[in-house]
This record gives sequence, structure tokens and C-alpha cells, in this order.
Amino acid sequence: MTEHIRMPDVVPLVRYLANGTQSVFEYPFPIFASEDLKVLFDGAEQISGFTIDGAGATAGGTVTFDVAPISDVVVTLERRMAFERLTDFVEGGNFAAAAINAELDFLVAGLQQVSRDQIPMLRFDEGEAPSVTSLPARDVRAGKALGFDGNGDPVAVSLAGSMAAPDFTAVGNGAVTRTNHDKFSDFVSVKDFGAVGDGLTDDTLAFQQALAAHDHVFVPSGVYIVTGTIAVGDGQSLAGAGDSSEIKTSSSIVLVHLTGSYARLATLKLFGGDVGIKLSGLSGPCVQNAVVDVSTWQAQTGILLDGGSDTGKPCYWNNFVRVLVAQPFVNGIHLKRSGAGDTPNANRFMQCRVYSLGATTSGSGIYIEEGSFNNSFTDTEVNVNGTAQACVRCGAGSNKTIFVNLYCESSNSVPNVKLDAGSIETAIYNLLSASDGAAIWDLSGGQYTAFNAGYPYKNRLQKTTCTDLTSTLQRYDTEYIDASGTVTLDLSHSIHLVSSYGGALTVQLPNAADAAAAMMMVKKIDTSKNIITVTESGGTGPDDRSYYLGGENDFVMMMSNGAEWFVISTNRSAGNTRYYDGSGTYDIDMAVDVYLLSSYGGVLTARLPPANAPEAIGRMVTIKKTDVSANPVMVSELGGSGPDQYTQSLTSQFQSITVVSDGGHWYIVSRFS
Repeated sequence: MTEHIRMPDVVPLVRYLANGTQSVFEYPFPIFASEDLKVLFDGAEQISGFTIDGAGATAGGTVTFDVAPISDVVVTLERRMAFERLTDFVEGGNFAAAAINAELDFLVAGLQQVSRDQIPMLRFDEGEAPSVTSLPARDVRAGKALGFDGNGDPVAVSLAGSMAAPDFTAVGNGAVTRTNHDKFSDFVSVKDFGAVGDGLTDDTLAFQQALAAHDHVFVPSGVYIVTGTIAVGDGQSLAGAGDSSEIKTSSSIVLVHLTGSYARLATLKLFGGDVGIKLSGLSGPCVQNAVVDVSTWQAQTGILLDGGSDTGKPCYWNNFVRVLVAQPFVNGIHLKRSGAGDTPNANRFMQCRVYSLGATTSGSGIYIEEGSFNNSFTDTEVNVNGTAQACVRCGAGSNKTIFVNLYCESSNSVPNVKLDAGSIETAIYNLLSASDGAAIWDLSGGQYTAFNAGYPYKNRLQKTTCTDLTSTLQRYDTEYIDASGTVTLDLSHSIHLVSSYGGALTVQLPNAADAAAAMMMVKKIDTSKNIITVTESGGTGPDDRSYYLGGENDFVMMMSNGAEWFVISTNRSAGNTRYYDGSGTYDIDMAVDVYLLSSYGGVLTARLPPANAPEAIGRMVTIKKTDVSANPVMVSELGGSGPDQYTQSLTSQFQSITVVSDGGHWYIVSRFS
């Protein structure tokens, strides 16, 4: 049996002074999961570049860094947990020791964390009775220092004479005078934390410390070398002076990681890294972030949106404006999820550009591997090397992706837009296809809509409702069938031109319940006597029966109301007559209305089908002898007694007989001698 963590009486924090060579550091207190351990360099939190071992062990564990922290950096390992209740005990249910032990362990760990937070606090001496603990009002203490009066209570103390006189006043009505110190505090630069920006010095820690201390950090012009990820958290802003503010790495890292929500990355040049800009939730959702006027160069993947492995940390509603992804080696912009989290949804890319600029790109300019609900790309350009898989690719997990005013360019038959099998409801409006590959390479089975996009047909509508349509020319997507046996139709075509030249053929309509409001037409186009029988899959057929097409150009048009198929148009085409010259037995197949028979070569028996045969019920046919011989044409019935209960004989030229079946017997309607 696995024991629960024993919670020792220990402060959940330890510090080390790095020596530049040590890469493994111990933490002597238990943690429940690796996410509970915070790793800091000189107070700046680190989110990557290390491995945590020992989660769940009472004695603690170790942190192993990929690269040893630089000398004289203070490495802090601290347990920081989110306070939450993990277990509900049901009235009358099982009361497991493991559950209560785990809950108590969390409580003790939380108390230790609160106790640790209180250690560095200012507080009254234990032997002193506490007095006033409230600060003076904001307007009273503004621009002043905190002091203590004769009773030892906090008061606001004027700084006059202790620092520079107030000497900054903005131009304009209503401007107030502020001290230089106050004014300079508005604006924090990474250089305020020791960044050099000379293209040689490692400025990683300066960025991390600046962002740990302030929500808005400015990056002046310069080239800043970093070896660790720059994390931009909730509500933070990291902005530069444009392309002259360059953050550069030669390491295989995520260069800039937007880990939370409502953050802003602007006017910067990013160079190198495994990923230039990554958006994924670290401790919560990654939503409503903005990346504006940023370029990323020579990253394996320029921009990565990752839904991760936790549905509670989605990657939604992020905005990218005027972003350049230059020389990506794998993908320019990539949307996916690396675990069981939610797909990146409803993200917006406006006036963005992916440009290989001669770099060998092995993936795609834009790859929506997984993403749903209107990830949109507006006024976007993709220009990639001929080694790419596609300019734009929608993967199997892509759902409802929108492209508006998309420009694609490549060579070597690279497709402009590739739709993988499984991608659905892609919408493409105004596509300029400058690559020599397919304009739209569709493997999705038609699961897309296009307007002024694709080649040779610019527009493709899916299921559409139109209340008033004027059409100058209609073209029908027609299916041609030449077969025998049984063919089952689907809903991909309305018009079916069918040849039964190779043998009798049954054409099976879809079940009416699966084809509500659908219209289908089946037409026989061959001259053979082989019958085409129209039936219904799992149903009774058009007009509640099977339908038979026997003559060339016979057709039937049908519509489903969701319950059954109805015949709305048919024909007995001109010349619906069959001619036959022979002897022996000739079966009347009911495919035509008039049979002109010659018995010149010998006695000929014209054998009607049984009166109760489906093709016979209600049908009327005329049989006429056409030759001058004395050989009779005998009109009989298969398995029955014949018209009016007898075999009828046509013995002279031009004699004819017209018969009809009521489903039980054949009856003579007229006879001409």
C-alpha cells in the first residue's frame, strides 16, 4: 500500500548561491506535483530549462538544470500551491483514509506556505500591544515617506529637502507638477535591471527580473542575447522600439512565452529559438493577448498556439496584427494541442505574413493542425520555399477556419491551400493562388466553402437556403453509370444517366428518411432491352413501388419528403415500342407499351409475366403480329392461364391484342383481327 506524504515541520523554501558549475539542487520539503515547486533566479521565476524529480516524496527531491545557473545567482526553490479543496465526502458514503490523509496534507502544506509568507513581514514586537496599522489615506501620503509619530503610529512625512525638487510638468491644461523620481517611475526598461543589449552579453536574467518586478517593460534599441525563455504573464506588456529592439537566442528554447491573459507583445524583433512566440496557459487560461508589429526570424516555428493538456487553460481570442514570420524552418504559424486540452479557438490574425526568404521550410506556412470555431486569417500572405508541404494547411482537427483575402505563393507544385481528410467547414474568400500547385487541394471530401477561390471553379456552395434565385445558366453535377446488378445511389449527385447495356440493373435510391427534400432523376440511356429497376434502400420505392425503365430515354424524377419517395415527372418516350422477329418463346418484360412481333421463322409464343408480378400490376400492353406467314403468335402467361383465362392466338398479319393486369388475372381490353 502506497503511503501518503508525511508533512514534516519544515519551511517550504530553500536558497542556494550558484557557482556556475552546480546543476543539481535539492529541496528538503515535500511537494505534491512538480507544478507546486517554483524556481527563481534572483527572484525571477523560471518556467523552463530544468527537470523536477521527487514529487510525492516526503523527503523532497531535486531540481536538475539543463545548464548550470551562472555564478552568484541566488537560486530559490519554493513550494507555492493553489489553495483548493480536492475531495468531497458524501453523506453516508465511504470515508477513505487515503482521501482524508491527502486533504489534511494539503491543509498542513497550505499553513506552512502562509507561515512562510509571514516570516519577512514587518510586525509589532511580541511584547508590544499593537496600535494603528492602517496607512494614511492615499491623497495624504502621495509624494511622501512613511514615518512614525510620537506614539509610534504610521504617518506621512514630507520629503522636502531630502530629494530633488518637483520639476516636471507636462504641456497642456490641467497638467500637474511631479518629481523627476515619480516621473521616471512610470517607465521601466530592461536596462534598469542590468541588460546591456550589445549582442554579446547574456541578458536573460535582466528580462526575467524586470518582468518579475513590473507589468510594463520597455526594450530600448539594441541586440539582447538570451539563453532562457522570456515569460510574459497576465496583464503584462513587453514592448520595444521596433525592429531595432532585437531579442536573440542561439538555444533551442521558446524565445517568448505568453503564459496568461491580457498581455501585450509589441514592436520587437525576435531571432532564433525552437519557437519564436508561444501562447499557452501556464497557470490559467491564455486569452485576449495581443501581438502587434512584431517580427520573428529563423525560428523552427515562428508562432505556436498550443491548447496544452488542461481544458481549464484554453488558448482563445488572441489577436495578431501586422506580424511577420520570416525564414521559419518547420512551420510559420502553427495551431495545435500537445495533450488532452482544448483546441486553440477563435484566434485572429490580421495583416500577417509568413515569408521563407530562401529558408528551407519543411512544414507549412500556416498549419491549423487543430483549432475550432473561427480561427480567422484576414489579409494574410504566405510565401514559402518549394520544399514546404503547403502554403496553408488545415489538418484533421481543423473546424470552421476562415481565410479572407489570402495570398499564397510558392513553387515546385506546392499546394496553395491543402485541406486534410477530417478538416470541416473551412471557408475561403478571395484566394490569390500564385503557387503552381493546386489552388485548393481537397482531401476533406468537399467540407469547405469557397468564394472567388480555387481553380478552375472559383465558387463552391455547401448546403444553402435561397428564397429567391435568378439563374442565367444552371449546370448539374451528373453521375454516369454503366453497370449491371445493383447500384446504390448517394446524395452527391441529383442527375443519374444510366446504361444497362451489360445486363439488367437495379438502381437503389437512398432511404427517404436520409434524403428529405432531395430530388433525383434516373434516365436509361442505352438501347438494350435490359430493364433498369428503381428501388429504395430499406423502403418501398418511388410512389410506394419499384419503377421500371425499359426503353432508351425512359426516365423518372423523384422527390423525398423525408418519409417516402414520390414520382414528380416521368415519360413513356416517343417510339416506346419494341420490334422482335423470331420463333420459340419471347418473354414480354413490360419495359415498353407496344410489342411488334414477327413469327415468320416459326411459331412464336409471347409470354406475359404473371399477372401478380410487380412490373405487371396495372400495366397495359399491346401485342401485334406483323408478318404475312401462317405461323401464329401465341399470347400466354408465365405460370398462368393467359388473357381472359386462355392462351390467345394471333394468326394473320396485323392482328393485335391489348391486355391489362389487375394483379390477379390478365384481361383483354381490345382485340383487332
